[in-house]
Amino acid sequence: MVHQIVNLIVLLLTILTWAMVGRALLSWFDPTMRWPISRMLADVTEPVIAPIRQVVPPVGMIDLSFIVAIILIQVIQRLLVSALIR
Repeated sequence: MVHQIVNLIVLLLTILTWAMVGRALLSWFDPTMRWPISRMLADVTEPVIAPIRQVVPPVGMIDLSFIVAIILIQVIQRLLVSALIR
């Protein structure tokens, strides 16, 4: 049962990671978020990105909060998997 829960959490974190990558890529083509897919990805990822954005300032026109969020998600995933193996 614990394995299934951890696997589900890892799957959700993977989906969140890909949603952030998708949002970052779509921001180049739809910076005003007019497309429905852009708005959906923003709605899903903004609760994760917004707190990080308050701590990590942008460097020029580059928003590093996406990179920090993805790294944090990867760390959480690895910790969950390593805790599951023990």
